Amino acid sequence: MVGGGKNPRPGEISLAHHGVLFLDELPEFRKDILELMRQPMEDGQLTLSRASGAYSYPARFMLIAAMNPCPCGYYGDGQRPCTCSELSVQRYRNRVSGPLLDRIDLHVDVPRLTFQEITQTNPSESSTQIRMRVDQARSIQRKRYHEESILNNAAMSSKQIKQFCRLTTTGQELLNQAFRKLKLSARAYDRILKVSRTIADLSGAETIQPEHLAEAIGYRGLDQKYFR
Repeated sequence: MVGGGKNPRPGEISLAHHGVLFLDELPEFRKDILELMRQPMEDGQLTLSRASGAYSYPARFMLIAAMNPCPCGYYGDGQRPCTCSELSVQRYRNRVSGPLLDRIDLHVDVPRLTFQEITQTNPSESSTQIRMRVDQARSIQRKRYHEESILNNAAMSSKQIKQFCRLTTTGQELLNQAFRKLKLSARAYDRILKVSRTIADLSGAETIQPEHLAEAIGYRGLDQKYFR
């Protein structure tokens, strides 16, 4: 996954540089391997120390991870009961550490689909329409950062976040309440602002509105629901 060996070579993390790294059944990966992903998720590069020296590989990827809520997969399901013990559920979830989860910007709980949802033929928004919105948002970001050393919201530094992610008074109070209630970290603060800036860009808004911020905060809820 991370690379290495007697003659160090890049692993899957570096091979996904500027691409997507999809990890299905996240808790089934070795915990020590998952923990090694924390540095590249933060810095965009992976450093391996060996007897012959230190080796650095580029690793700026988009991580998409999927997992069940418990070993049997039915925890919280409204139609089928979970057959796992509380201890087995906790052990399963503990395979994904809080610091790793804190580095994942969007937490999405995917419930069971109904028959009507599976068979619907008229989606509310087509893939073409979504792509147009994404292209427009990327264009907005390129113009915003044309004098900066970055290309998108995800790459903003703390200084740039203060410059480009200013909140209204209502937004500041909303974020303050979220921090007190959800006990969020400083890292989560930066990531919420980056996500809310992107949501605003997707809607074509010049400034971050409370509704954009509320949506971004909502994407931090998985650790509150399953991991506390």
